[in-house]
Amino acid sequence: MICNLILMMSCIGHSALAQDQQPPLGVVVPQFFDPGRHRTKPDIYTLRHLRFITSADDPPFHFALPDGTLTGFDVDLARHICTILRVTCTVQMRRPDTAGIALAKGEADAFLTSQPINRLNRRLFDASAPYYRQPARFIARRADQPRSTLPAALVGKQIGVLADSAYSAFLARYYPGSRTRLFHTPAAMLAALRGGDIDLVFDDAIALSFWLNGDLAHGCCRFVGGPYLAPAYFGDGVGIAVAKGNLPLRRALDYALEQIAQDGTYTDLYLKYFPVGYF
Repeated sequence: MICNLILMMSCIGHSALAQDQQPPLGVVVPQFFDPGRHRTKPDIYTLRHLRFITSADDPPFHFALPDGTLTGFDVDLARHICTILRVTCTVQMRRPDTAGIALAKGEADAFLTSQPINRLNRRLFDASAPYYRQPARFIARRADQPRSTLPAALVGKQIGVLADSAYSAFLARYYPGSRTRLFHTPAAMLAALRGGDIDLVFDDAIALSFWLNGDLAHGCCRFVGGPYLAPAYFGDGVGIAVAKGNLPLRRALDYALEQIAQDGTYTDLYLKYFPVGYF
C-alpha cells in the first residue's frame, strides 16, 4: 500500500484472524502489532494479581450493565490479558481524574479508560504499546458522496466540524479550499448532515461509526475516504497506563497484547463491540 503522507492517512492491515472468524465484507480490522515479530514472555514471577481500574461511562469500551456488572471492550481485553499472563485479575470502576493518583499510590496496577498517549499523559504515567487508535474520518450522505476526499476534490464543499477541536485544526491546515462550518455539539452537526445542510462531516471515526449504526442516522450516511492518523492532531493511540517507571509490567502488557493480536482474540473483540468498523 502507498500512504498519502501529505494527508497523513494510515496504511492499515488486517489483524491475524481466528480460523473460523472473518470480518464482514468491507470491514478492516486494524493491526497494531507486527505479525512477524514474536516477543519473548517477560519474567513476571513476582506478578500474581493484576488490579485494573476503569470508568463506567464510555461504551463500548467500558460500561455498567443494569445489574452493575462492568463490561465492554476494555474489560474483556483486561481479562484476556490476565489469562495470557496466568494471573488473577480484578477490574474496578474509578473516576478518570483519580487514575493517576491511584497508580502513583499503588492502589491499582493499570488504567484502562481511553487515555491517549500524548505529551501531557506521558508526564503522568507510562503506557503500553497502543492497542487502538482514534482516527478521524469523513462521512457523507449516501446519495451525495464525493468521489474522493483529497483536498482538491473537496474545494468548495461545506464540511461540518466541531469548533475548537483537533479536527477543525486539521481541516484548517490541509483543506483550506473547503468551506468549514463549525458546530458546538455533535448532535447539531450530524443533524445538519442528515438534513442536507452540509456536504460532509469530519470527526472521530469511532463516534461516527456508532452514529451511522444507530437510529438517529436513519441509514442516511456512510464513511467516505480512508482513516486519518495524524499524531500531531489525533495522538499516538491509546495504551494501558501504568505507574511511571514500572517497566516490568509495561513489558508484560505489551507481550499479552501482542499475543491477543496474533491469536485472533483482538479480531473477535473488535467485531463484537464495533458493528460498523471505523477503519
